[in-house]
Amino acid sequence: MSTLKTFTTLGGTASNVKVARVAHGLMLMTWTPHPVPDEQCFEAIKAGIDLCPPGVKMMLNSGEFYAHDFGTANLEMLSRFFEKYPEYADRCFLSVKGGKVPGKFDFDASVEGIKRSVNTCNEALRHKKHIDLFELARVDTSRPIEEAIRNLKTIIDEGLFDHIGLSEVNADTLRRANAVYPITAVEIEVSPWSMEEETKKVLATATELGVTVAAYAPLGRGFLTGKFKSIDDIPKDDMRSHHTRFKDPEIFAYNLQLVDKLKAIAEKKDVTAAQLSIAWVAALHPTLVLPLAGSSHPKRTIENALAGDIELSEEEKKQVWDIIDTFGFKGDRYDGRPPEQLRLWG
Repeated sequence: MSTLKTFTTLGGTASNVKVARVAHGLMLMTWTPHPVPDEQCFEAIKAGIDLCPPGVKMMLNSGEFYAHDFGTANLEMLSRFFEKYPEYADRCFLSVKGGKVPGKFDFDASVEGIKRSVNTCNEALRHKKHIDLFELARVDTSRPIEEAIRNLKTIIDEGLFDHIGLSEVNADTLRRANAVYPITAVEIEVSPWSMEEETKKVLATATELGVTVAAYAPLGRGFLTGKFKSIDDIPKDDMRSHHTRFKDPEIFAYNLQLVDKLKAIAEKKDVTAAQLSIAWVAALHPTLVLPLAGSSHPKRTIENALAGDIELSEEEKKQVWDIIDTFGFKGDRYDGRPPEQLRLWG
């Protein structure tokens, strides 16, 4: 098997941690009405880790609520993985999003709320793997971000996890949080079809502060791979079927034209459209932007990871930017509701 040639170091307090240039998102292994069988999940996880040279870890991204019932199925799957393959625990860097209030999509960044969440995660993992990075999945709007970060630091001091991350925060919130304690990573959506103005601001602020951007959905939730030809290709029980870009036929058809333009660039370079998108996201910064690509298949995990070794010329990067700036993509990131109603950009 090939070995990855390119790696990077994380930001904040994890600046001594070397990780593969592309991280592995595990969400859709379990956040689906039909969870992926364990053995397939295990082989997909192993495939990415096995590509890493000695001393380089694969960043795995999980969540407290990555399940169809918002339960801990994803972490429970990981506990079974590490029970079967304990030697892989030290070869990965585990990031977990949490902080959700049980029973509803709300978030509690009090000391008690964070500790409850972290303990829930550790119990689901059955302590088979230490949580390296704990991310607040959304901002707790009931308290200042400075207080939330101080509370997270309190839990670090108790040894329950090692580094602090944030998810879906705006540039100002990231700056205020980092002033209290060094933030290791901020998770936001980044891809050729998700390059909003606030995305650009977060990227610039993270670069200035030395914070890693965990760029989730670099493949536009699979759309940029070109595998979808019509909205009929989206299963009715798939979470994407609720998103504007996947349920509106006119928007879907328009965006397909732009996918074809990306595929044309990829074909000239002899890479897949997926690899082009991942490589383009990685190229947004030489070290601090970490594409976070999800996969439940070993072959796809390998393809995604190897995209981190692809170098794009300035002309190739410009061609992608031209598609974004000239044509743009229609539709919003989720289901048409304003960002504040979706708890985005807190």
